Amino acid sequence: MIRQVSFQLPAFSRGYHIITNEVLGHCTDLPQQGLLSLFIKHTSAAITINEAADPDVLTDFESIFNHIVPENLPFLKHTIEGPDDMPAHIKAAMIGNSLTIPITNGRLNLGTWQGLYLCEFRNRASGRNLVATIYS
Repeated sequence: MIRQVSFQLPAFSRGYHIITNEVLGHCTDLPQQGLLSLFIKHTSAAITINEAADPDVLTDFESIFNHIVPENLPFLKHTIEGPDDMPAHIKAAMIGNSLTIPITNGRLNLGTWQGLYLCEFRNRASGRNLVATIYS
């Protein structure tokens, strides 16, 4: 059986945010076994799985990616929406727009320290739209 749920996250500030509980709030009644496919419908934000125990990880992610892909690079052409726009697209392409997570015993089968992240790269973003497809 396949079930699909579309939902919108609230607007988050720029940075990395653990959204595991928000996703689970929209993906109720998980099967005993299956897969959750999660897709973000945006090109300037991303989703990933990483450590959810130490909040310093979230800050370090922001610092590292801003170092790798800084704003105001003089050769960028796509700047009409602001200096954070093209760097946001590049960062989103680097991290990705989808995840697949196993479901075991009616729960996401994440590692002990793992959580789902929204990676928000825009200074002034609106709510982000996600699609969850649950396979059982």
